[in-house]
Amino acid sequence: MIVMKKVFLSLFLFISIISSSIGQEVKITSSFDSTKIFIGDQIKFTITIDKPSGLKLALPVFKDTLCKNVEIISGPHIDSSAAQNGRIKIIHKYLITSFDSGRYQIKPVFAETKNEGGVKRFYSDYSILEVMRVKIAPADTASKIYDIIKPYKAPVTIGEVLPWVLIITLAGILIWATIRFFRKFIKSETMKEAYIPVEPAHIIAFRELEKLKNDELWQKGEIKKYYTILTDILRQYLENRFRVFSLELTTAETLDTLVKTGFKKDGSYNNLKTVLTGADLVKFAKYNPVSTENESHFQNSWNFVLATKENEIVPDSVEEKISVKEGNV
Repeated sequence: MIVMKKVFLSLFLFISIISSSIGQEVKITSSFDSTKIFIGDQIKFTITIDKPSGLKLALPVFKDTLCKNVEIISGPHIDSSAAQNGRIKIIHKYLITSFDSGRYQIKPVFAETKNEGGVKRFYSDYSILEVMRVKIAPADTASKIYDIIKPYKAPVTIGEVLPWVLIITLAGILIWATIRFFRKFIKSETMKEAYIPVEPAHIIAFRELEKLKNDELWQKGEIKKYYTILTDILRQYLENRFRVFSLELTTAETLDTLVKTGFKKDGSYNNLKTVLTGADLVKFAKYNPVSTENESHFQNSWNFVLATKENEIVPDSVEEKISVKEGNV
């Protein structure tokens, strides 16, 4: 009987230890709704934490990107639900997109807990996302077709080319002499004209924004044209103001280049990012914004130019007149 009691006691202690370790187990998973998307598509990235209800864990929050070229549109949206056996499940959801094709590997997400013994972390697995370009035409499955052989041309001789070379050379000399003569002739008249300074970048941007507003494109249903012109105005302003040549860059490349000039990630930066990202959704993902979004993107564009405009340099000859006018206002 004593031996049996010892066996039952040992078995009870073993089951208690196993149950306690299972009760403290933390499971973290992270995954996309789909492992493959096309450029501009939007999907959700979900992080799930299954933990004991009494265990406090800290989970990092993603802000702008999950990794390079995988951008966060919104989130995290947090939800929690109670599970059985004193456990709780916490879910973080992000809405993401990407405008650069490629295969992206998201690092494991971790949550950590701190106690007297130190810091303990719990990791999820890697998450894979493949961003694909839209195929314009299906692959050609027909047999290989060879081009038609063009007619053979006999080589051109020097005797045939030389007269044309002489004619072109003489014509070029005559044109050059004529242009030089007229430049000297009108130079004195040109010097008499008043100097017209190059317009500041913000003046050009404000004028184009005002014109875009008066055209009422999105009110007429021309949404894509409206956002194309709006982003072109901002990209031209970035080139004129900060020497960020963004007309051939993606949104992510434009923002990275702007930051490298010393531009801070402040409210103006967020306004610019919101407009460019929203425009990308319309132009590439066929997103149809509501009227309040169209007005908000226009106002964010105006505020960005207003907040980042360069102080105008006033000539000494008119500085006194301007100061007098400002004093009278």
